[in-house]
Formats: sequence, structure tokens, C-alpha cells
Amino acid sequence: MSAAELRKKYPEFLYKGYSYELKKGDLEMSFHFEVGEIKFRPQVVIKNVSQRDVDRVGDGALQNLMFHLGLAEMPSYWKATASPRIIVEAGYLNKAQLNWWHDLFLKGMGQYFYENKINFRAKNFLTITSRAEGCFPMLSKPLRNNILLPIGGGKDAIVTYEILKKAGEKVQPFVLNPKKEHSAILRVAGEKNPIVVERTIDPALLKLNQKGYLNGHTPFSSYLAFLTVLCAALFNQKYVVLSNERSSNEGNVQYLGHEINHQYSKSWDFEKRFRSYSKAYLAPSVEYFSFLRPLYELQIAKIFSRYPKYFPYFLSCNEAHKTLSGAHKPTERWCGKCSKCLFVFLALCSFAGEERTVCIFKKNLLRDASLKPLLDELTGKRKFKPFECVGTIGESRTALSLCQGKIKTHRLLCSWNPQHALPPHLENKLKSVVG
Repeated sequence: MSAAELRKKYPEFLYKGYSYELKKGDLEMSFHFEVGEIKFRPQVVIKNVSQRDVDRVGDGALQNLMFHLGLAEMPSYWKATASPRIIVEAGYLNKAQLNWWHDLFLKGMGQYFYENKINFRAKNFLTITSRAEGCFPMLSKPLRNNILLPIGGGKDAIVTYEILKKAGEKVQPFVLNPKKEHSAILRVAGEKNPIVVERTIDPALLKLNQKGYLNGHTPFSSYLAFLTVLCAALFNQKYVVLSNERSSNEGNVQYLGHEINHQYSKSWDFEKRFRSYSKAYLAPSVEYFSFLRPLYELQIAKIFSRYPKYFPYFLSCNEAHKTLSGAHKPTERWCGKCSKCLFVFLALCSFAGEERTVCIFKKNLLRDASLKPLLDELTGKRKFKPFECVGTIGESRTALSLCQGKIKTHRLLCSWNPQHALPPHLENKLKSVVG
């Protein structure tokens, strides 16, 4: 069915509620969504949570954080039908909050709209209302000056971790749905007690994907923002430190007069908006920010090249984990065929050298003629920048010149973006390793 047909058949998407239980040392949560006859029940389990942790947060504040995690879960299920009305019954949202969520849907789902040819600019395209009454209390208790650091499979979080640990900061890694590369990275880092969360997509959604319902990119990092603030509250951590960079501010393509940014929920615009929302409605005592915000991806790659012990283990190729809605097993290795692989090859080869970079990817991607169209997209020779978490067009051009030996350095490598939310003491620690 087309988007128009699905929107007509399924005019309302309902966030009915959520439930939770502390069971055998884990906090188990379930969220309840309905659209027509379709029911979704996604699950989230936060491992190793004690009754003491729950009591310290308080029931009201905990319910508020879980309610909001359900809101952040909505885009993944709403996208199947793009229903014109979202009705929130699980909790109360005031007008400012409703506007915030409406803005997130329109900006965070831009790639989805573009790829499904959906006119999100149409009048009354999406309305969000709240039927509940009375708001939950926020988390107002002080937290320990510790850092919760999400660890993915890529280089950026490794760089953040190494800088902060060397500076003597108390860092606790956070891992969502642990994979082989997570375990390897934590082993190399010497970390044995990460915060672990397991998120399970409702199989009903995967079945709809296979039947031809709408599918596409969602703002995952916005979900991660709400989840990590919840975990910071439970595990008594003041700082939620992301590793999103300056490069994520650059969009990919224009559509219906708007810039579409694959990385919107990693951008400075989202970070600012989320920080304000969290302070006003979630947990004023939690500080959420990106440590690497002042830097470009290429600068981060230069720093990462100083940590070769991670080279055999890091993995940020999205193709490595795709299952095609459950139809295939993930490969769990660099595919060597996508724009993400090509950009990481370019960036790392610029500083680690060809031989060591080829060892990671098993071939020299710059000599693969089939990747020339992707290289043209990365370097701006086409009007479309790939929908991947890659650097800016300027960075790709600079990296290519560095790899080809046309230049030995570039002013970009010493640049510093003043738009960030780093506390002064952490800003100084990052500045000390740049250049």
C-alpha cells in the first residue's frame, strides 16, 4: 500500500501505556502502541538494577523517564503507517512538549519522508495530542560526578573513552544490545562492568515490513538520549557524555524546501533542544552533551590513529548488522562496499597509513572502481551526500588529498567549533589532544 492509502486506513496511532517490573535484578519495561487492529509491544531490559536504585530515583520520577522512553520509541512503529494523528494516552504533555515532539518527528524522520516520497509539508500532515491529565515529577536529586559513556562499535566513542580515562575521569561504559565488537572493545579497554540494556523490536513490526508497509530511517540517537538519561538516573551518574561530532550538522539533500539530515538526532540542533527539554521535564541534575562536538570526523580519526590496539575490533559499518527485517543474519564485518566503509577508510588512511588501514578492510577501497560513484557523492561531485554517518563534503575532499599525498596537513585539522556544551574542565582536556 502507498503512504496515502496507509494514512487513510490507519488515521490514528495510539501510545496506550507502559508497564515495568523489577525481576531478578533487571528492570523490564514494555510499551503499548496500537494502530487500528495492529498492536505493538516493544520490550526494554536494563540489566543489574536493584530495588535500592529504583527507590533512590523515586516512583514518580522513574515513571516519567519511562513514559518518555516510550515517546522516543514511537517513531520506530509510527513509520509503518505514517498515521496523521498520534494520540498519547500514557501520560500528560503540555503544549510546549507536544510542539517539541512534533518538531522531532518532522526533522528526525526527514530521510524516511524523502525515501518514501511523503509530503510532510502538507497541511495537518501530523498532529500530536495528549489525553492524560496530571504530570509526573522530575528527578531533582543530586547525582555523583561520574560519566555514563555510550559505547558503539565505532572510533568516536573509543576516542572519548581514552581521553577521559587518561584525564582521570570516572567513566562507566553503556552498551545497548551488546555485539561482538562491543565485547572486544571493552576487553581491550579493560572494562568489566558496563551498563547493559537490551532493546527488543516487536516482531509484528518486522512482519509488516515484509508485507510492504512503510519502512525507513528513524532518529535513533534521540531514543538513545532518553534511554541514557533514564540509566543515568538509575545508576547515579551526573554526566551523559555522547561522542557526536561537528560533522553531523551537515545535511544530505534538499526535499520540499527543507534540508534532510540523516544525522539530525546527532546534530547540535538536536543536542540543544534535548538539553533544554531534559532540564525542563526530565532530570535537571543530569548533564547531557557530546564531548566531541567541537571536532570534525577527520580530526577524530587523527586522534583514533594513536590507538592501534583497537584497530582489529572497531566496527561501524551499518551493513554489518542489517538483517533485512529478520530475513538474514548479520555479517558482523566491514562490507567494503558502502559509503560508511569508504569514508572511514579515507579518514583513517590519512593518518594510520595505507598498510594498516588495508589490514582493517582487507583491501584498498580507493582502488575499487565500483566505489567511484560513492566517492563522488562523498566529495560533493554529486548533489546528494550519502545517507550515512559520514563526515562533511569538505572533510572527504581533504582526506582524499591526504591519502593521495597531495597535501600533508590542512587547517581543518586544527579547527574548533565553539558551539558545544562541554563543561570547562572537559573542554580543556579535549583541546589538549587536538592538533
